[in-house]
Amino acid sequence: MLPSAAVPADPAGGLARASKDTQRSSRTKVRAIVRDEAVTEASKWGQLKGRAKDLCFKKSSVHAWGLFAKTSIEPEEFIIEYVGEWIRASITNAREAAYERCGLGSSYLFRVDTEGVVDATQRGGLARFINHSCDPNCYTKIITVEGHKHIGIYAKRLIQPGEELAYDYKFDLEDDEDAIPCLCGAKNCRGRLN
Repeated sequence: MLPSAAVPADPAGGLARASKDTQRSSRTKVRAIVRDEAVTEASKWGQLKGRAKDLCFKKSSVHAWGLFAKTSIEPEEFIIEYVGEWIRASITNAREAAYERCGLGSSYLFRVDTEGVVDATQRGGLARFINHSCDPNCYTKIITVEGHKHIGIYAKRLIQPGEELAYDYKFDLEDDEDAIPCLCGAKNCRGRLN
């Protein structure tokens, strides 16, 4: 007769302890990675803001005023942050109506998500003057840093000095009577912003 292997009274006990230790270790590693990622995102955002491109604000053939590159901008390069007052999405219609009553021809509302909008109409930076194009040279990207969302404008392709910056506003489609005509002049122009 061959000797049998000794079997512990609680075969899962040692494995369960090892499994809990492994899980605890994994959670600790994940937390460290997330913390490092948040620090990396924050420092990356700080570096990007410090590298905002050399731009100029002047008359535009598209719509009144525009923002133009003073130097060439490489594809995927950060250009500028869209800044303004953070408001709840639920009050945007009232805010727009108030601007219309005051005779403001344009409002600069940028929807970030279902809950928040950046209103740059009264307090905003130069990015609010970037016009719409159906064939844009820029795109927007929402970046969350330390729990706060930021709107970054990035180059979609190489942008030459003197070229006007533009991105697709991607407005929701509305009835024809409320349509805002598009003046971008692109070959693929949709004819309307909304």
